[in-house]
Amino acid sequence: MSNPLPSLLSDRLHLWRTWVDDRLADYCRFGSGCPKGLSDAIRYSLLAPGKRLRPLLVLSAAEACGCDPEGGLPAACAVEMIHAYSLIHDDLPAMDDDDLRRGRATCHIQFGEGVAILAGDALLAMAFEVLATDLPTEIAGECCRLLARAAGPTRLVGGQADDLVADKEGTAVDLDRLESIHHRKTGALLATSLQLGATLAQAGDEPMSRLETYGLRIGLAFQIVDDLLDWSGDEQALGKRTGRDRELGKSTYPGVLGVDRSRQRAQELVQQACDGLIGFPGPTDALTSIARYIVARDR
Repeated sequence: MSNPLPSLLSDRLHLWRTWVDDRLADYCRFGSGCPKGLSDAIRYSLLAPGKRLRPLLVLSAAEACGCDPEGGLPAACAVEMIHAYSLIHDDLPAMDDDDLRRGRATCHIQFGEGVAILAGDALLAMAFEVLATDLPTEIAGECCRLLARAAGPTRLVGGQADDLVADKEGTAVDLDRLESIHHRKTGALLATSLQLGATLAQAGDEPMSRLETYGLRIGLAFQIVDDLLDWSGDEQALGKRTGRDRELGKSTYPGVLGVDRSRQRAQELVQQACDGLIGFPGPTDALTSIARYIVARDR
């Protein structure tokens, strides 16, 4: 699968993505205590070709708040570990039951359900070890708190739980409930990626709040585009099966709003997100590029 970052994004973001990929590979050099099958499953999922959107948001937010982005690599990698863990578990038969991810067999198809669950568990633990070990002491605790909250029962896991309930009930979900689910399931980790970047720069409450709002807006836009791509995207470009949401009877933005209104809503959210980036001490062009990419992407 080719590099999924298009020319819309700057050379700087491509460089940062290389930094992230190299550091992730370093974190996957385990000692003799890690069984080979588990190590292989972790590396297979964490190092798979991906957009690295969340790590790039960490580094972009750090830069916007006046901090050297390279110092944010541990936090960027920790967020990607949480994201990879969530994908492994979301793909399991008891959850979304997917057999293809990023153009390859999902982790449980490749390695078996038991090993896949353990690989997800390991990535969850690794994320907090990285934050606690590789960040300055004065911010490591706050970064752990922010990431734990984002991954916990009121954010990522809570959103997934509500999504499962909605699927089980088989009832129509209105826009308010759909957005509540995805603010937590998708938006919370994106917003926290930005807050981690701001924490690295020791930014105040005002930029932290503005970055959280930006993150929640692009999070909803990202989910809308995901739903649109599942609705009518190219399966080969996406690297996963399309039409799964309709097949499973899941509530989606095109299903609730229609295709045209969904596209319009995503564009509005991205414009609102970009409008909120005025007045930061550092450059915000990376954040603007990421937001624009979210509605332009085809995978």
